[in-house]
Amino acid sequence: MRDTFLDYNRPDVTDREVEAVVEAVRSYWITRGPRVGRFEEALRAYMGQPNLVVVNSCTAALHLALVAAGIGPGDEVITTPLTFAASVNVILHVGATPVLADVHPDTGLIDVEAVRAAITSRTRAVIPVDYAGFAVDLDALTALCREHDLTLIEDAAHAIATRYKGRLIGSDPHFAAFSFYATKNLATGEGGALSCPTPALAEKVRLLSSHGMSKNAWNRYTEAGSWYYEIKEPGYKYNMTDLQAALGLVQLERLEKLQGRRTAIAEAFNQAFGPDPALTPPVTPPHVDPAWHIYPLRIRSEALTIDRNQFFEELKTRKIGCSVHFIPIHFHPYYHDRFGWPKGAFPHAEAYFREEISLPLYPGMSDADVADVIEAVRAVADAHRR
Repeated sequence: MRDTFLDYNRPDVTDREVEAVVEAVRSYWITRGPRVGRFEEALRAYMGQPNLVVVNSCTAALHLALVAAGIGPGDEVITTPLTFAASVNVILHVGATPVLADVHPDTGLIDVEAVRAAITSRTRAVIPVDYAGFAVDLDALTALCREHDLTLIEDAAHAIATRYKGRLIGSDPHFAAFSFYATKNLATGEGGALSCPTPALAEKVRLLSSHGMSKNAWNRYTEAGSWYYEIKEPGYKYNMTDLQAALGLVQLERLEKLQGRRTAIAEAFNQAFGPDPALTPPVTPPHVDPAWHIYPLRIRSEALTIDRNQFFEELKTRKIGCSVHFIPIHFHPYYHDRFGWPKGAFPHAEAYFREEISLPLYPGMSDADVADVIEAVRAVADAHRR
């Protein structure tokens, strides 16, 4: 057993990131400034997506996509029950009604046929979630959205480096929202980005992200700027800062190396847990190269004398930090009470939740850390086999 507790997640920050942030502080650009523009351009080049705007969170990006698409009261938006609350909250923030569609039982990704069955005359958009860094079936979902004239807003919070049929998530011509939260594959502390279908929508999102102020507002205090600005429409305080962008620029340069380490750890877990009948490694859908944001191991309770919760607690006693992704939306009191979604309404999402444990998976883990996780999981499974 380990002598020290292994954190579930930890951002990978080097001296380069520290130096970049210090340089930003010393430049006096600690809110939105020139580094934000450079980070945005670097992300555009990385994704091959010219219509991208950086913001202060993935939640902000999702909200802005809904507002820019004109979605509001009376409209319905379909999303998954196996997600974080933000995916549903933004629908409520624009006054629309969330509608849940169950997930595929193997992957935890929204089921395209369940989406089809949930479409009504009021449906205006679909928000699929790239759970754990695995892309949804984008071709099928895109075709379905076109068939019914729906806006596709991809919640790609987990998927900054995910590829679908060789294409980076974010490069396709629909909305895709990214997170750069501290635990994400590319971390800026807080932060996000939104890729947009058209230049006009990207410009609208940019305007909305900073109070609806005219585009020259950010540099109005510089020698090149002007004190004059105009409010084009009531917007939001969703801008990224130069401190975040300074982190992001370095993280983006290191992303390929960071992703390589994540993949190596995930492959080690797959090899270790794949043969065990009490364990189910994550299933990679066809045509997907995942970002491996999290490693969702499923515990086969029928093969064990303990359930997922007890398995979780035993890993903690072995000093292995874990998490669970996610508590289904309709299990939370607010959504259950407001929309009347009962337990049992989305059986695949509920079954996935009951079995899932997110194991530690981040580039700073040593080979010894990885071996400790494997040993601990095997030890718990061996001790409680039927």
